[in-house]
Amino acid sequence: MSKNHKKNNSKKRFELQQGETIDQCLDRIKREGYTPVRRAEVPVFQEVSKNGETTYQPVSKQIVFDTIPL
Repeated sequence: MSKNHKKNNSKKRFELQQGETIDQCLDRIKREGYTPVRRAEVPVFQEVSKNGETTYQPVSKQIVFDTIPL
């Protein structure tokens, strides 16, 4: 079977955990048999109600790695 015909679930996303460094996350990814192909910083929003209106404000960011099997 060629690489182009692998199952769609072979990709996996890893989130940087609280208190974890990027190097520790990359080591965890490697231990699980994956290699990163993309890094993204995803905003984390908080719901804020003011004068009866609800809005969402960014409060932090989450680093996420898209990976493929080794």
